[in-house]
Amino acid sequence: MEILPFDILAILFVVGLIAGFVDSIAGGGGLLAIPALLWAGLPPVQALATTKFQGSFGTLSATVHFLRKGHVSLRDMIPAIIFTAIGAIAGTIAVQMIDATILQGVIPVLLVIVAGYFLFSPRVGDVDAHRRMGIGAFSLVFGLTLGFYDGFFGPGTGSFWAIAYVALLGFNMIKATAHTKIVNFTSNVTSLLVFGLAGHIVWSAGLVMAAGQIIGAQIGSRTVITWGGRVVRPLLVVVSLSITAKLIRDNPDNPIYRAFEAVFGLFAG
Repeated sequence: MEILPFDILAILFVVGLIAGFVDSIAGGGGLLAIPALLWAGLPPVQALATTKFQGSFGTLSATVHFLRKGHVSLRDMIPAIIFTAIGAIAGTIAVQMIDATILQGVIPVLLVIVAGYFLFSPRVGDVDAHRRMGIGAFSLVFGLTLGFYDGFFGPGTGSFWAIAYVALLGFNMIKATAHTKIVNFTSNVTSLLVFGLAGHIVWSAGLVMAAGQIIGAQIGSRTVITWGGRVVRPLLVVVSLSITAKLIRDNPDNPIYRAFEAVFGLFAG
């Protein structure tokens, strides 16, 4: 097993703790974990596999907490779990054959829509609203599509699930976040098994970050239950816009990203 220096492992533990906290509330912890692992000297494939490994512990920790508090029924989630797993398998296989830049160009647009919805919609809060879609159709459509997306690319998956649960099933923010953690854990573990266990995990980094993830996820899930939409709603907006900014910065040659920069430049000017 490859052992990293203690000082690097200490930093990775802190990053894992923060990522677990953010992930348990709004998703997007991978935006912290992957750069940290790349900084630690891991090649991209190892960084991706190790991120899936350590992130699974955080989502599992948050999931267990929400289940114990009665905010979600695992039996009711079985269709969503099955379809999410199928989608994640397909996405993890496809990412090895399809140019990811095709999908990267669409994601900032979707994330800005997510941020706008949570920022301006009066329906988002701590009380359930009217359901617009049946649970069976919802599980099929979003389990396959978002499961595929998480296996294929990943950033913003938690935000997309949250807006789907709130906008289409009428869930309040606590309930939506609890359900999001279960499907996130499903796609994480499935992708890990299909894509990450082929000798690419750096166990010393993964285990240390997993310990931080568990602690951060427990703190984050308790924060969600205590504060509800008052903390989840603004954090979802911040995370969605942060992912958008990072994708634009990391892919300056993408024409859609250049269009974003031009629009932002007009508003800034």
